[in-house]
Amino acid sequence: MTASPAASCLFCRIVKGEIPAGRIRESGDSLAIADIAPQAPHHYLLIPKRHATDIGEFMKGPRAAAEMADLLNLGLELALTEHLQERGYRLVVNTGQEGGQTVPHLHIHLLAGREMGWPPG
Repeated sequence: MTASPAASCLFCRIVKGEIPAGRIRESGDSLAIADIAPQAPHHYLLIPKRHATDIGEFMKGPRAAAEMADLLNLGLELALTEHLQERGYRLVVNTGQEGGQTVPHLHIHLLAGREMGWPPG
């Protein structure tokens, strides 16, 4: 019998508390942690508790809209608490290898504290 992808998923293990990750904020469906390789002075990961490889898979779930709203609200709460909205911040979803996704579990990067260039990447 093959283990489910969620059983070995880094973010699923963090959500379950099997791997310590310095939880910043948490809601019913989402978790915010500090990125271990920050690309800005403020760099957080917003992680849905439900496993989905990417945004396409995630949005097929029966509660996808509510879970996405929860994920984005968690990011907004974090931005407000950290006073990031005053100067601005960026939310990024990387999808697939060419999109820069390195962990196969949907997550949103919240970056702030420096000037963000355009176009990104």
